[in-house]
Amino acid sequence: MEHKVTIKEVAELAGVSKSTVSRYLNSGYVSEEKKERVRAAIQETGFKSNFFAKRLKTKESKLIGIVLPRMDSVTVGKLLMGINRILDPSGYQVLVLVSQLSQEKELRAIHSLQQQGVDGILVDSVGLTAEHEKLVREIPLPVVFTGQKHDGLTCIKVDDYGAGHRMGAYLRQMGHRHAVFAGVSESDRAVGVDRKRGFLDGFCPHDQDDAQVDFVHTGFDFLSAYDAAAEMCSHHPTVIVGATDNISLGILRYLHERGIRVPEQVSVTGFGGYEVGAVVYPALTTVAFDFELIGMRAAQALLDRLKNKEPDVCRLEPSHLIERESVRNLHRPYVSAEQKGLTL
Repeated sequence: MEHKVTIKEVAELAGVSKSTVSRYLNSGYVSEEKKERVRAAIQETGFKSNFFAKRLKTKESKLIGIVLPRMDSVTVGKLLMGINRILDPSGYQVLVLVSQLSQEKELRAIHSLQQQGVDGILVDSVGLTAEHEKLVREIPLPVVFTGQKHDGLTCIKVDDYGAGHRMGAYLRQMGHRHAVFAGVSESDRAVGVDRKRGFLDGFCPHDQDDAQVDFVHTGFDFLSAYDAAAEMCSHHPTVIVGATDNISLGILRYLHERGIRVPEQVSVTGFGGYEVGAVVYPALTTVAFDFELIGMRAAQALLDRLKNKEPDVCRLEPSHLIERESVRNLHRPYVSAEQKGLTL
């Protein structure tokens, strides 16, 4: 069997540490004298036949690093499908790290992927900061973000403000004047700030003050929304708006268990357009996003950057309203499915 040369063997032959060889292979700082010794050791050992030597010769690894906030998410699955549609035909493979909804872990993951020699990095961010901008400027790789927006960074995301405004205006047209908005922390600017602000502007026009919105904090997961639903109901709204479909599904479960009829007694809406929203009863009215398209756009933007083409600094993708059964039109008398002669 052919012997596979290791970094340790190269380091021993060159008289340097393994970390020095690693920095050399990943274009980190190494003194000129040590560079020559490492280069000579690679030549002598045949290490140039492996993955890292190929990268040194071609200046590319054909690897793309991806940082995800979580794995148990419908949106993440769609996003990855879109990314793969673009990267796979171009011959790229991916390395995936998970930030677990932590900005600090997200930053560490970006740095780690750069150290592992990827050609570029895609980040589905939980929140962009000045630290992100500083890190991106320091590493010699293109980085594209989805999910969030920050000046000076390349971002592909949904138009959260526009989506919130669309839902707010729709519910107002349906006669609703008292809503509970079940939202997440403002550390997530896209969902926690922009989407909520858009909803407020759509539901409470500046020239009219007859509407009321109460806010209840929840997490992104089904269970935290379920646990917070009692507080939502205590405000006695005509409609509860989940910041995501997942939040809305937790609310629907709570209402169902307590015999609170949707939409006869209270309406419920969400954001996302998940397929499961179409099969629950009543089917969930929502603003839908094309997360697969966003993944495709982000991957293409990264490939453009790798070819020294400059994509738009920030691109906002549109959304569309899907009107289903979970919202009551308060301008008309309520007619149940049974009264309509439907069999459930």
